[in-house]
Amino acid sequence: MAKVAVVFAPGCEEVEGLTIVDVLRRMGIDTTMVGLEDIHVPGAHGIELTCDEIMSDQLLDYDVVAFPGGRGGAQKLRDNDELMKLMQKRNAENKWDAAMCAAPIALARYGLLDNHNYTCFPGINEEIAKVAPTANFEADITVVDNDGKIITSRGPATALAFAYQIAEVLGYNTDEIKHEMLYDYLMLQKK
Repeated sequence: MAKVAVVFAPGCEEVEGLTIVDVLRRMGIDTTMVGLEDIHVPGAHGIELTCDEIMSDQLLDYDVVAFPGGRGGAQKLRDNDELMKLMQKRNAENKWDAAMCAAPIALARYGLLDNHNYTCFPGINEEIAKVAPTANFEADITVVDNDGKIITSRGPATALAFAYQIAEVLGYNTDEIKHEMLYDYLMLQKK
């Protein structure tokens, strides 16, 4: 069974991180909430999250490590040198990593977006271009770069699409969960 870790940093976008955890756990995918600095993580909107564990070398054992956004949380992810080393090692081992909203700024600093396709919250791409000028921004809801083993997404409203994309990259069929959560209904309504 696949294993996914979602890393929560103080100031994270709660809805993004919890959507990933919720969707993947509904699908029966082993999903762990990992606190960057502590088990208790204050979110950007006053919601305190209680994680399962604190960041450690165990991040190397997961099939996907995902970062929710939120500017404050994304900056803490970006600036954590221990996390950077773990993520670079994961990348060298050809493992999948995912980031949404502002969190791709962390992947950019780590060198993981160099020469790869990604998306992010509008405007964050301008910051990323300064750090990773060879990264290729795409304005899609989610972007999967198979060569870089990177999954990215835009922001709070795209969190469901991001979670489904993570499951699909791991080889899971998301048709049933999309129907159960009315995502297919939502996509039909937008047409």
